[in-house]
Amino acid sequence: MKTYVALLHSIVLGPGRRVNMSDLKAMTKEFGFANARTLVATGNLVFEAEEQPIRKIEARLEAGFASAFGKSVDIIGRDAEAWLKLAAGNPFKDGKGSEVVVRVMREPLDPSVIATLDKNRSSTERMAVVDGDLWIDFGGKASETRLLSALTTKRLGVGTLRNWNTVRGLAEMIGC
Repeated sequence: MKTYVALLHSIVLGPGRRVNMSDLKAMTKEFGFANARTLVATGNLVFEAEEQPIRKIEARLEAGFASAFGKSVDIIGRDAEAWLKLAAGNPFKDGKGSEVVVRVMREPLDPSVIATLDKNRSSTERMAVVDGDLWIDFGGKASETRLLSALTTKRLGVGTLRNWNTVRGLAEMIGC
């Protein structure tokens, strides 16, 4: 068995409806995934499964999610080793845990994307692409930046944001 991390792009099903984490864990059990556990109620899942390609896990979870919850959601997966490498690669460890985020990507970003995003960046914000994932230190509240509106699937591809606190928490859950 191998440990995997799965990140849901959204757990909002509609007005006033959110995915219950116990329902999400039950869904993974139906696939034969073992020891499913979540970190906070925002769609962060750690589980064990027979070794298989990440794309296969993502596709199974996305199809299962759509069937179980009636909504299509992008789900980004990593195996434990890749997640620990992502966590170790944070270029902004000197930033505050809630102000540093990573956009975990399905397909790796080219570092040139930073030039495209520069027009939306404030002077206090720092960005770096590490192994295809986009790290950002907002240097303040992410909700108050113009940069957020540029971090869309249409512009960057399929991915999802997680703050540094969550990245570390998931790393701890898988044994870092």
